[in-house]
Amino acid sequence: MEKTTLPLEPRTRTAKREPKPPWLKVRFPAGERYQEIKDLLREGGLHTVCEEAHCPNIGECFNNGTATFMILGDTCTRACGFCAVKTGRPATPPDPLEPLRLAQAVRRLALDYVVITSVNRDDQPDGGASIFAGCIRAIRHDNPDCRVEVLIPDFMGNWNALETVVEARPFVLNHNIETVPRLYGHVRPKARYERSLELLNTAKDMEPALKTKSGLMVGFGETQDEVFQVMADLRASRVDIVTIGQYLRPSAKHLPVVRYYPPEEFPPFVAYGRQLGFQHVEAGPLVRSSYHADKQAGVAGGAL
Repeated sequence: MEKTTLPLEPRTRTAKREPKPPWLKVRFPAGERYQEIKDLLREGGLHTVCEEAHCPNIGECFNNGTATFMILGDTCTRACGFCAVKTGRPATPPDPLEPLRLAQAVRRLALDYVVITSVNRDDQPDGGASIFAGCIRAIRHDNPDCRVEVLIPDFMGNWNALETVVEARPFVLNHNIETVPRLYGHVRPKARYERSLELLNTAKDMEPALKTKSGLMVGFGETQDEVFQVMADLRASRVDIVTIGQYLRPSAKHLPVVRYYPPEEFPPFVAYGRQLGFQHVEAGPLVRSSYHADKQAGVAGGAL
């Protein structure tokens, strides 16, 4: 595999966007189930990361009756170079009734597996952890057979906030590492690689039976060896499931794609992950951390 280490352009530069290769082209989302979910989300004042982050799999997931709900509003207090979610200072505090609305939507959609993520809320003392916990408990109360996966922020290293989420007993706890440590200053300027690893390891200390998960994107200018090292670091932090997908530039204002990985360059990541002992590795051009999340958790098992 080519070991590209080209410098990244500043996020403010509006460089010309290169056309996507054919293996990344997907059909425009449509279908009755897709529209039903969109209508219900609007009715309940709910958001999905599928929409906010321009996920390429939105049509497939919505039509299969699955969605990744985004809580704590639609404005993130950070500005990661890859993310399409709106950034700034949130205009309102977290809504204490959001867990109830989310549980009602899950019941109406008859979902048996739900992923919950959020914007970063560094303006809140607990980073929104209490709302995460409330959502888990509300969904379980209204939908006892529904499994809940959470994709959480780093809570700025507040492990009391992390414990609040862990004590609510999610089926899977996910926190994405996103990229290799060399590129953190460009890709995740307000995050720290070591803190993300510590979060995942600390979650296991709090509840050893909890299945943990993390994901990263390729295409920022990393090398294959750097990706392998991140995978090794995640496994050393006792992560059970890892996902690897191609970074797709949301707009000309975001970080450029340094390289598009062809489909045949993803299987080596799967093979190496198996060597390391991950319970499941999902890797491919269109893979996202929540893509096929129910199947990933089924392979790896999950906390009770």
